[in-house]
Amino acid sequence: MSELRERLARFGLALHSEKTRLIEFGRYAEQSRRKRGEAKPDTFNFLGFTHSCAKTRRGKFVVLRRTMRRRWQAKLREVKAELRQRMHEPVPEMGRYLRSVVGGYVRYHGVPMNAVAVSDFRQAVGRIWWRVLKRRSQKTHLPWTRMQRHVARWLPQARICHPYPWERFGVVT
Repeated sequence: MSELRERLARFGLALHSEKTRLIEFGRYAEQSRRKRGEAKPDTFNFLGFTHSCAKTRRGKFVVLRRTMRRRWQAKLREVKAELRQRMHEPVPEMGRYLRSVVGGYVRYHGVPMNAVAVSDFRQAVGRIWWRVLKRRSQKTHLPWTRMQRHVARWLPQARICHPYPWERFGVVT
């Protein structure tokens, strides 16, 4: 820890004492913790992802990156507030705004094994948009079947944008 502090100090950076901790993490962390009778390795949050130790279907070690729950919820609250402000804009304008929001989210959080969280985000944005559109008038009723056409037209599909690390670096261990 002291070596890391010294190294960061050379670049004018410092570690936050309350947010920094040493944890046992990596390929053999689960095995060594199990031998000592301890629980699974700890997780940590970094750059909007919760990192944890996991295994592939073939039993190989992999670092599992999932979207942080707090970030996911905060972004949905932000989108909801913005849609309430834009409630009476035409659907194409709202669709263009939501396309940029969901597209940016997909491009950042579209990492391997995080497709479920990205897909859930897209679905949640569609539901929020539907609720806002239903509140625009006392006369109109917007069924979900029609709303699904808007979602399919304007919101980008959830996909994995970043390659797996072993594809990106050409290294398999």
